[in-house]
Amino acid sequence: MYDKAKDKVEEFAGKGQEAFGKATDDDSLTLEGKIRQKAAQASYTFNDYVDSVKEKTSKDPVPALLIAGGVGFLLAKILGSSRR
Repeated sequence: MYDKAKDKVEEFAGKGQEAFGKATDDDSLTLEGKIRQKAAQASYTFNDYVDSVKEKTSKDPVPALLIAGGVGFLLAKILGSSRR
């Protein structure tokens, strides 16, 4: 939850930075503000996805364990076959 709030603060800071860049006719500051906004939005989306996965796996951990086991099995097969 803290990460999401931090991301929203960063997004608003980016908007402010972009507006200040436009007001002062500073293209690099405007671009930096836009990039800051997009990075914060991406981080917020990622954290939202992670929270969703945590919630689903805590409710029903069996599918997550099966997927993790399958991935481990495939990695063992792939990495084990290259050791000849």
